[in-house]
Amino acid sequence: MLTAGDVLDPVPRRVLVGGVTGAGKTTLARRIGEILDLPHTEMDGLYHGAEWVPRPAFVEDVEAFTSQPAWVTEWQYTAVRGLLVSRADTLVWLDLPPRVTLSRVLRRTLIRRARGTVLWNGNVEPPLHTIFGNPDHILRWAWRTRRSMAERVLPLEREHPHLRIVRLRTSRDVARWIDTLTRSA
Repeated sequence: MLTAGDVLDPVPRRVLVGGVTGAGKTTLARRIGEILDLPHTEMDGLYHGAEWVPRPAFVEDVEAFTSQPAWVTEWQYTAVRGLLVSRADTLVWLDLPPRVTLSRVLRRTLIRRARGTVLWNGNVEPPLHTIFGNPDHILRWAWRTRRSMAERVLPLEREHPHLRIVRLRTSRDVARWIDTLTRSA
């Protein structure tokens, strides 16, 4: 497993960014796309249809963009995780502490709700009181899944030897890795 200071040679062309809710997957995926001139496809935008209903074409859309020679996206959604990892050459694992990820998802959710930010396909964050009745409310989901990523990532070294895995454990690691990637691009 690689770390923040390791140079990726060759430069990645099919990149996944994995991490728990609030880790910064989409932000980092966009940044990698900018640095390496890779098209970024946001998985949440493909998955969520109107009223948070999963889009029927989700898997087909993922198959289509991952058949291209270069891309970057977030490693999420059980229905496509295997497809994504089989086609990627690099997985950047944001393994940040729960105190960081949980505070980020709380702040992000509160800001989006207060501003009425329109997300994917017309969706907005639900009222905050729904955290009490909805077991899949994003804040409850973030708490429940805060330690789940290690169980998914660690076996990949053995199961997918073609995949380079870069583990970033702090925000400082992320910044250092971005600097290394920028110099090597």
